Amino acid sequence: EGALRRFRQPADEVDRLAGTAQGAFGDVLLLMNNAGVGNNPGKPWENRDAWKRLLAINFWGVVHGVEAFAPAMLASGKPGLIINTGSKQGITTPPGNLAYNVSKAGVKTFTEGLAHALRNEPGARISAHLLIPGFTYTGLTEGATEKPAGAWTGEQVIDFMLASLKLGDFYILCPDNEVARPTDEKRMAWAIGDIIENRPALSRWHPDHKDAFATFMNG
Repeated sequence: EGALRRFRQPADEVDRLAGTAQGAFGDVLLLMNNAGVGNNPGKPWENRDAWKRLLAINFWGVVHGVEAFAPAMLASGKPGLIINTGSKQGITTPPGNLAYNVSKAGVKTFTEGLAHALRNEPGARISAHLLIPGFTYTGLTEGATEKPAGAWTGEQVIDFMLASLKLGDFYILCPDNEVARPTDEKRMAWAIGDIIENRPALSRWHPDHKDAFATFMNG
């Protein structure tokens, strides 16, 4: 009972936020679920509580936001947008912070399903979108006191997002000052190729596939 109460508390707080926003401003037409943490809890068998905290914020925070705001957005009958912040790490899942990858993979899958559900909801005029930032200088940027040369600013990401929304894009795949879209596309294609080609998991970082990956990227 105590664990359930602790789990429900953040959801209840988001519900109160939705009520406060609607009371102060009227119908909500834009919802952006962007809260996230990057604290690395370690290996899959370590630090259960830290894993739960990261997932509670990065994944369940998105779910709670949709639960709290979407019903009223739909009931208003007005056009609106729900934007969830994912990550390239939720698609290519590089080694380093498994819990973060898991959370962002969950956000990707949840948002895809959300978009489908909204498309098929009678009378709905709300669309869902997945923001996939590149290297962006934020409070999660480790070891940096100023913006690294390869990173975009948050303002650049938002400008790119707004331009993509005008085009109706669901997947808002942002470049940065180091990685252009063609590189991201190849990395993502290789990742799904692990399943198709029956390669080892995360073969991009597997010594037996290092040269093949390099050839693929250069090809």
